[in-house]
Amino acid sequence: MAHAMKAVILVLFGAFFVVAGVTHFTNQAFFTSIVPPYLPWPVALVVISGVAEIALGVLLVVRRTSRLAAWGAIALLVAVFPANLHMAMNPQLYPATSPTALLIRLPLQGVLIAVAYWFTRPWTR
Repeated sequence: MAHAMKAVILVLFGAFFVVAGVTHFTNQAFFTSIVPPYLPWPVALVVISGVAEIALGVLLVVRRTSRLAAWGAIALLVAVFPANLHMAMNPQLYPATSPTALLIRLPLQGVLIAVAYWFTRPWTR
């Protein structure tokens, strides 16, 4: 049962990454706006992170690549954390999102990293 539950969560986690990656292209202006101003080439960073999210989401559900993809997801989540921090520290720039929601995103990133880490561990029955 636990094995099946982990498999379902893995598929949902992979789908989450694919959908998030696609939104980098369907809502590129928003994602470009959250790139911290000290980082160069915001559009390129949005495209690269979107492609990475899509690729990692697909690779997560392929058994042979899921562990490596989970490590990649951790790296990506750490890499995009400055955008979440920038949003939380500058809520006036994002009036469509409540300051509380911006703050909740910070620990949520840790939860996502923990879930990804779970998928780096061997599957047990």
